[in-house]
Amino acid sequence: MTPTAAVYLDNAATTRLDAEVLDAMLPLMTEQFGNPSSIHSHGRMVRTAIEKARKTVASLLNTSPAEIFFTSGGTEADNTAIRSSIETYGLTHAITSPLEHHAVLHTLQHLEQQGVIQLSLVNIDARGHIDLTHLEELLRQSPRTLVSLMHGNNEIGNLLNLNRVGEICRAYKAIFHSDTVQTMGHFRHDLQQLPVDFIVGAGHKFHGPKGVGFLYVNAERVKIHPFLYGGAQERNMRGGTENVYGIVGLAKALEIAYRDMDAHRNHITSLKRRMIERLYGKMPDVRFNGDSGDVDNSLYTVLNVSLPASDISDMLLFSLDIARISASGGSACSSGSNVGSHVLAALPELDADRGYVRFSFGKYNTAEEIDYAVDTLVGLYQKELVK
Repeated sequence: MTPTAAVYLDNAATTRLDAEVLDAMLPLMTEQFGNPSSIHSHGRMVRTAIEKARKTVASLLNTSPAEIFFTSGGTEADNTAIRSSIETYGLTHAITSPLEHHAVLHTLQHLEQQGVIQLSLVNIDARGHIDLTHLEELLRQSPRTLVSLMHGNNEIGNLLNLNRVGEICRAYKAIFHSDTVQTMGHFRHDLQQLPVDFIVGAGHKFHGPKGVGFLYVNAERVKIHPFLYGGAQERNMRGGTENVYGIVGLAKALEIAYRDMDAHRNHITSLKRRMIERLYGKMPDVRFNGDSGDVDNSLYTVLNVSLPASDISDMLLFSLDIARISASGGSACSSGSNVGSHVLAALPELDADRGYVRFSFGKYNTAEEIDYAVDTLVGLYQKELVK
């Protein structure tokens, strides 16, 4: 059955705005238009909306509102944690992995090129798992350092044990930042229990608006200088007039995500399992990269498919797009591009001749869409084999 509308399976790149979120944002876009830094009634009304949103986010994450700072998105939040902690504490060494999002990897590589830090990459195995023994060896050699490792990989779906990494970092007095953009709103984060110093979120990854995110700063362990100067907003931590309706929308989206998380996870997991089973049934040589094929032990929204070598591999995303299926060949921020995936390239046993496509699922996807995507993918390869 062919869906009547285009099929969107690129939810790791961005998600559709929830109607409840739009309803929460609209008053801040129209009648509640004051500047939150103004002391008159129009400003105070908007300031109240921001602080209510901050309390909502903090409550859901089980932390203090004073530890939540709103940003323009995950990239700014990552940059703030990385650059400000290095500058504030005079750190000269940082540790990350070759699998990180470019918001982290490019930032740290740039700082190394500028001579600010020495950068070490922790080893990974064939499936993209972080070598925690090697991480500890690196920290033993340079204990007071910044460690930045993502919670859920946006391309291959691997999950990091935040508790274990946090314990290792604390044993060596390291500062631990984790890019949690892909898992925020899809997994529960209890910041009273997690041994992290920074985590981040981006509203558009969990059916909120684009252009807004947040940074959590563990106030008991770290105090950092601002990344952006220019005003006293965000308690002197982030200059610039706040994106008020974005902030309100983010908080509402996270509230909905936590409210409906179990139901959405069950729905999305069933879709992912359905795609895996149907692909195995129709394409025996199909494989799944990283842990993405392990439904119960991976980022359940992501499935990275490795397809048999074929002349169609280079045109795979284009062919899917012609069939009105939106998917990705790499990370969210290079979705649909021809740029090779640095994550897949870092995997030691990658077969460069095979085709790769990332499908990522959301709460609005249906079983019919999954079936159509599988049938289309199989049909493309069958046509190629007939030639």
